[in-house]
Amino acid sequence: MAGTRAEDEIAAIEKEIKQFWASFKSIYGSEQGNQTIALRDSCKESIKALTEKWSQKLNEEDLMIDKIKEYYNENLQQNKLISENKENFTEIKANLNHEEEQNKSLTDSIQELKEELIEKKKIIDSKNKATKERMERLCKSKALFEERLGLEIRRIHDEQLQFIFRHIDHKDPEKPYTFTLFINEQGDYEVTSCSPPLECIAEFQQKVRETNNFSTFIAKIRKAFTELSYKQSA
Repeated sequence: MAGTRAEDEIAAIEKEIKQFWASFKSIYGSEQGNQTIALRDSCKESIKALTEKWSQKLNEEDLMIDKIKEYYNENLQQNKLISENKENFTEIKANLNHEEEQNKSLTDSIQELKEELIEKKKIIDSKNKATKERMERLCKSKALFEERLGLEIRRIHDEQLQFIFRHIDHKDPEKPYTFTLFINEQGDYEVTSCSPPLECIAEFQQKVRETNNFSTFIAKIRKAFTELSYKQSA
């Protein structure tokens, strides 16, 4: 585009030179015309050299403009990529924040579960300790009960204790009167069987849960077995 404009300007200059030469030749004659021709040729050479020089500069400017356009387009593309990457980064950051919130929530939940498990373990350990202490008391009382009440205590399946009374029926001193006891998950005494059955066993069980007086509980059951034996013998 710039090269075409320069060529038009050069053509116009050459036209003016020809017109000037024709006018000058008609006025000053041939000799002066020859000098003028030499001058004209010199001017034409100068103009040609100048034209080539400026034509080259215009071509260089066109190349520069094309290069600038290329850089501009590359810059636009880079800006577009930067904008897209910025959007992607924003999305990734939002996802990371969401994941961090989820991780924090999960960590809090795990901590709550740990604390809850610790509390439950304390409760279970406390109950186990109480159960163990009660079982120890029962075992320590075994000799006393056997000696004074004719009682035999056996440890059977599922951590249960079987209590066997003898010397109740005077007709058959070896006849066994039994009941089975264990300590449940709540730490309470629980009678699982009684032979022969006693109507008052549920009442005795509730009483020992309230008072924790196991010796009295055993004595009441033996007394109830004795009374039942007298009734059956009468």
